[in-house]
Amino acid sequence: MDPKLTEVSQHFERFKAALVRHDYDSCDNLLSQLKVFLTGFRSLPPLFEDTPNAVEELTIARNIYEHAVLLSVKVEDQGAFERDFFQLKPYYTDAHNRLPPSPQEYPILGLNLLRLLVQNRIAEFHTELELLSPSALENPCIKHAVELEQSFMEGAYNRVLSARQTVPHETYGYFMDLLAKTFSFILYAFSAISRDEIAGCSEKAYDYLSINDACQMLLFSSDQELLDYVKEEHPEWEVTNGNVYFQKAKESGPCKEIPSLQLINQTLSYARELERIV
Repeated sequence: MDPKLTEVSQHFERFKAALVRHDYDSCDNLLSQLKVFLTGFRSLPPLFEDTPNAVEELTIARNIYEHAVLLSVKVEDQGAFERDFFQLKPYYTDAHNRLPPSPQEYPILGLNLLRLLVQNRIAEFHTELELLSPSALENPCIKHAVELEQSFMEGAYNRVLSARQTVPHETYGYFMDLLAKTFSFILYAFSAISRDEIAGCSEKAYDYLSINDACQMLLFSSDQELLDYVKEEHPEWEVTNGNVYFQKAKESGPCKEIPSLQLINQTLSYARELERIV
């Protein structure tokens, strides 16, 4: 074997051993050295020269960049993930005819799709999908990301949250946790907005509601949650005898006079200006 290739292989074995024992500082140092070594191989992208050891060099380089991507997930570094993925991608596209398929290809392509979802880069997500073959789109790792994006676009956030339990690859946990946090926040914000709107409508439509009915209407799971909400957000409501009374809020609310004459004059003025423009 070529001495340079032997040296790279030895460093790579030390890198993999450090990765197994979770010594990420050593992994980072060894990875930097490996990338420097790879610059001496003219068979690698973008040159792709037909050297005597081209297949061996391309194979070990692909393995190194695949492990670099997985390392970036373990240390939760999205910037490193993006850099290493773009260095790896030519081995899946331009060099795929020279090398046997990699078992890590579809899991890593799926990881990249998840990253784009987490970063809300939907246009790039679909661009990456268009570059994949029909057989790749049927792979569970790719289908998982596609179904997540569809659930997001449909607003089916519960499906996104439950998908954490059915990940097709163990490395997906990091990005799935980030998605879960994002969608949990969206659900919380959406429920808070809906609750405030329902509360405003309820006090206009009813004189009072039973605590049970108020809990159901305002999307609370317990009476105590309702009482806390009333105390913090609507102290003008009165909770007594198992009911929530809104009448006090109605009586205390100021009665606003509608400036009808002013509105009529403004409307006529707008109509004259529109007629002049036309």
